Amino acid sequence: MRDLAVVLVAAGKGERLGQNQPKAFVDLAGKPLLWHALKNSVSANNLLQVVIAAPESHLEAAREIAAEFAAKVEAVDSGFHIDVVSGGATRQGSIANALAAVDFGVEVVLVHDAARCLAPVQLFERVAAAVRESGEGVIPVLPVADTIKRGSAERILETVDRNHLRIAQTPQGFPAPTLKAAYATATQISTVGASVVEHTDDAALYQAAGHGVISVLGEVAAHKITVPTDLERANSSVNGLGPNLRTGIGTDVHRFATDGRMPLRLAGIEWPGELALDGHSDGDAVAHAVVDALLAAAGLGDIGGNFGVDRPEYAGASGEVFIRGTLELLAQHGWAVQNVSVQIIGNRPKLAPRREEAQTRMTQLVGAPVTVGATTTDGLGFLGNSEGVAAVATALIYAVPKVG
Repeated sequence: MRDLAVVLVAAGKGERLGQNQPKAFVDLAGKPLLWHALKNSVSANNLLQVVIAAPESHLEAAREIAAEFAAKVEAVDSGFHIDVVSGGATRQGSIANALAAVDFGVEVVLVHDAARCLAPVQLFERVAAAVRESGEGVIPVLPVADTIKRGSAERILETVDRNHLRIAQTPQGFPAPTLKAAYATATQISTVGASVVEHTDDAALYQAAGHGVISVLGEVAAHKITVPTDLERANSSVNGLGPNLRTGIGTDVHRFATDGRMPLRLAGIEWPGELALDGHSDGDAVAHAVVDALLAAAGLGDIGGNFGVDRPEYAGASGEVFIRGTLELLAQHGWAVQNVSVQIIGNRPKLAPRREEAQTRMTQLVGAPVTVGATTTDGLGFLGNSEGVAAVATALIYAVPKVG
C-alpha cells in the first residue's frame, strides 16, 4: 500500500554557497540540486506524493522540474503526483506550508533537504521502514569520528565524549498525523504572536512536542551542500571524476578458546557470557576481516604481513589497534574509506539483539559506515558445530583528491 509522502525543502537562500540564487537551483553537473534530490526520492517504494517547498521567485522553475519527474512516474503509476508550494520565511515555515499539502491518506512523511541531494534511495527506504516499524520519529545519523572540544574563545574547556554524539542527516521520517499536529501547534503559537523557537531540524520540533525519536544509520553520500567546497565534492562525485574507487575482500576465522576464557570480543564490543576467541590478539574476527578487506582494496598486503604474530607488541591487542594502524596506512597512500560490509558466520553469539551497537562501534572505529550481518551454516562443519566464528568483509575505498 502506498503510504509515503516526501517533503523536499528547497526554499533556502544558500548565502554561504555564494551562487547568487537559491541553493536548490544551483547547478550540479548540469542539473539543479533539486533535480538530483527528486531523482533519488521518487524511486522510494510505496511513494504516493512529493511536495516541494520552493521560493516564490522560483516556483515556476520548481514546477518545470517536478513535471519532468511526474511524467516519468505517472506513466507507470497514475496515482503518484508532485505538488509545489511556496516556502516560508524560515525552514520551519516552509515545512508547515508543505505539510498542509500532504494528502489525507499518507501515513509516513519524510522531510528532506534538497541540499542533501545525493542521499541514496536506500536511505529513504531505511528511514520509512523504521517509522512504520516503531511508530516514532526516525532520523539517519553518522557517528562522530573526530575528537570534539568545548571551548570559549581560544580557550579549550573540555573534551566531549564523542561516543554520545551523532551527526544528524535527512530525510527524517515521522508518522504523518503526529508531525502535522506538531507543526500546526507551532504555527498557531506564531499566529498569536507568542515567541516561537525555530528548531534546526524536524526531530527537534517533534521532540519538543513530546514525541519520541530514534535513529538509523545514515549515509556518507547524504552530506549537506553548504559552502563551495561541498559543491565541488558533489560535482566530482556526480561527474565520475572522483572518488577513484577500489574494493577489497577480507576473511578471518577463530575457534572458541578451549580454556573457558570469557568474555568474547567481536565487532569491537564485549559479549558477556560468551567464550572468547583464540588467537595471538583478541581474536576479533570481524575487526580482522575488515582490516584484511581494507588492506586488499588498497593493495597493501594483509593483516599477517602488517601486524603478524611474529611481532610481540600485538600480542593480545584489540581489533581497534589493527583498524587504527590500517587507517594510518591507507592515509599514507592517499586512500580513505567509503563503507564496509561484514557478514558473521556461526551459531554464536546471536547478533540481532546487538546489531545496532555492533554497527555503531565498528562505524566509529572505521570512520565510515559499517554494516554487520550474520548467518549460519545450517549445522555444517566446525562453524555449524559452534566451534568457532568466521567473518567475511567487503570494503570500498576511494582516492583522496590531492590539493595543489
